[in-house]
Amino acid sequence: METVKKFGLVGKNISYSFSKKYFTNKFSEPLFNDNVYENFDIETIEEFPNVIKDHTELKGLNVTIPYKQAIIPYLNSLSEKARKIGAVNVIRFTKKGQLKGYNSDWYGFKKALQPLLQEHHKKALILGTGGAAKAVAFALDELNIYYAFVSRETSDKTIDYSLINATTFDNFQIIINCTPLGTSPNIKDCPSIPYEFFTSNHIAFDLVYNPEVTEFLKRAKKKGATIKNGKEMLVFQAEKAWKIWNK
Repeated sequence: METVKKFGLVGKNISYSFSKKYFTNKFSEPLFNDNVYENFDIETIEEFPNVIKDHTELKGLNVTIPYKQAIIPYLNSLSEKARKIGAVNVIRFTKKGQLKGYNSDWYGFKKALQPLLQEHHKKALILGTGGAAKAVAFALDELNIYYAFVSRETSDKTIDYSLINATTFDNFQIIINCTPLGTSPNIKDCPSIPYEFFTSNHIAFDLVYNPEVTEFLKRAKKKGATIKNGKEMLVFQAEKAWKIWNK
C-alpha cells in the first residue's frame, strides 16, 4: 500500500475554496486515490511553520488570499517567474524537504484571456495591486499588452479610482478585477468605476468566480462588453500546480 500524499491550500477564510473541491474531485479518480487535499485556514502567516511541522506528509501546497506575498520569507527558494512576479500560489516540497515557491496564476490567466483577445485589445487596466494582480501583470507582459494598475492609494505606479473617466475607457479596452469585491456572500459589491463607459469593444474579466456573474460583470455586460469570470483561470492554474508538484 502506497503512503498517502497530502496536498493543501493555505489562506484565510477559505471554506469557499475552489482548490479543495477541484482536487478532492480529481483525487476521487482511481489513478489518484492515494492523494488527499486539505484546507489550512490560518489567522496569520506566522502560523504557517506549524502547518509544515504538524503535517510531515505534505508534498505540495496552494496559497491564496491574503498570503501570496507574505509567504515568501518562509520559503527556501523561488522559481524565476515567482521571483519576477513577487507572489507565490504554489509550493513544492523538494526531495530534500525544501520549500520552493512557484506561480501558476499568471499561466492560468493568460490561457483564460487569450481566446477573447482581438486586434484592438491593446491596453489593460488592472484593478487592485495584490499578489493576483502581479501575476496578471506578468501574463499581460507575456502577451505584449500594456497595463496600468488602479488603486485607492495613489502612487507614481498606479491610477486612482477617482480619475477613471470616458477617456480612460477609450484608451484601455480590457478591465480586470483583481480585488475580492463581489465575492459571495457580498454579491452586490463591485469596484468603484464608471461602468457606463464600457462598450462592445471592451473585455471585462473578473478573477472572482463565485457568483458566476458578479456585479462587475453584470454592469459591464449591460453595456455590451465581453465578460469572463475566474473559473477557467483557476482550472488552468490548478492543473499547472499539479504538474509542478509532480516534477
